[in-house]
Amino acid sequence: MGDFRGGTFSISHNRERSEPFHCSNSTAVILSQANLLFYFMKRLALLRLLCVRESSINAARAMDRHWTASVALGLFLLTISYVEQKAWAQAACPVDHGKLLSALKANVKASGGPGNGGFDTHEWAAVVARDGAVCAIAFSGPTPDAQWPGSRLVAAEKASTANGLSVAHMALSTANLYAAVQPGGPLFGLQATNPVNQAAAYAGNPSTFGSSSDPLMGKPVGGIVAFGGGLALYDEKGIVGGLGVSGDSSCADHNVAWRTRAALGLDKVPAGVNPNRKDAIVYDLNPGGKSASGWGHPLCLGSEADIAAELGAGVGGSMHE
Repeated sequence: MGDFRGGTFSISHNRERSEPFHCSNSTAVILSQANLLFYFMKRLALLRLLCVRESSINAARAMDRHWTASVALGLFLLTISYVEQKAWAQAACPVDHGKLLSALKANVKASGGPGNGGFDTHEWAAVVARDGAVCAIAFSGPTPDAQWPGSRLVAAEKASTANGLSVAHMALSTANLYAAVQPGGPLFGLQATNPVNQAAAYAGNPSTFGSSSDPLMGKPVGGIVAFGGGLALYDEKGIVGGLGVSGDSSCADHNVAWRTRAALGLDKVPAGVNPNRKDAIVYDLNPGGKSASGWGHPLCLGSEADIAAELGAGVGGSMHE
């Protein structure tokens, strides 16, 4: 027998044991509707039996018609549900897990890549497709806890933010948002507009975090992050998603994201808030915290600004400029 509860379909082999099969949201919806149809079919069968026992031939025939109509309606609903789920199917992911993992490791010092000016610790990276669903997530270290565990979700939120606030003709990095969301800024309050999807954020088996079967896969995570590390992804045809990196200082995260995006070949950015360096991080806050451009980000304590200047990933703040 089967039983469906809360996204899990349990197949009972005997009275003592059942093995849960965890399914996706779309599968869960279809199974739930199938169970509902099965319930109504059982009820109709019981009513028909009662009618027969009472020798009500006309009532039994009427029940036959109801039975047929109910089955047809149920199959129709299941078909509609399937079509809707296909329509909401995840947009094409611009990268796969293997490519993201390779690009990330190649650009994090702790995993053999270049320095990025911060702590040079291991990092998380996440990619969302254009529809906002997480479609790739990876970490540079040997185990999930070799980098800040909390940065898994931060990376996904950075990817979601950059994707959600960028369009075909203009990109905004998460670093570009810092000054604008401060009190009195033009985007003050932005961080409260898109809450984190907590059902997705805190679900699943931690042993799968950062793998191709990470519980975040296929789910929109939401959230707004207004410091460095999130970049929109562009191929030759236009915007295809977002990338988020977290696990170091926000300035270093931006540098790692910049390098990783380039390694993936998804840096065909058309324009941004800076006329020369597009969605680069802008270090133009004065001692009072005001940004000359309106899109500024504070300096971090390492050499991140110098490295950003060398990469073309930053404007201002470098001792070499």
